[in-house]
Amino acid sequence: MNDTVLHAVQLAVAPVFMLAAVAGMIGTVAARLARIVDRARILEERLEAGTVKDPTDVHWELQRLRLRGRVCNASVALLAICGMAVGATVMALFIGETSLIPAERLVPALFLGSVGAFVVALLLFLAETLLATHAIRFKKHLRRA
Repeated sequence: MNDTVLHAVQLAVAPVFMLAAVAGMIGTVAARLARIVDRARILEERLEAGTVKDPTDVHWELQRLRLRGRVCNASVALLAICGMAVGATVMALFIGETSLIPAERLVPALFLGSVGAFVVALLLFLAETLLATHAIRFKKHLRRA
């Protein structure tokens, strides 16, 4: 392997670690989204069967689940954009090192864009977890410990 290609591969290794983080986050957010969908299905089935005590509470929870699902979807979309930007960063690094095309000028914008998308996706993940815990409604008769 010539020195130019070796150097290009070395430069491309660092952003690949970010891809591992993105993949892990997509798995985590997708699992939360799956739980949201499952819970919504259960509540909808109970509503249709007429087995709920207070339909108003169930409708409130369904609205909350819809909001949480939208937040998760936005987070996954940003994570996918982040992954694509990291991939484009790796390609730009490689092309810039192995050809006469000045692709390395794109690298800072692509990488900073990917980091920005990742940070916003993490903020959405935080927002979804806060929405989930806020949705817990404790009975009035329970006392604070």
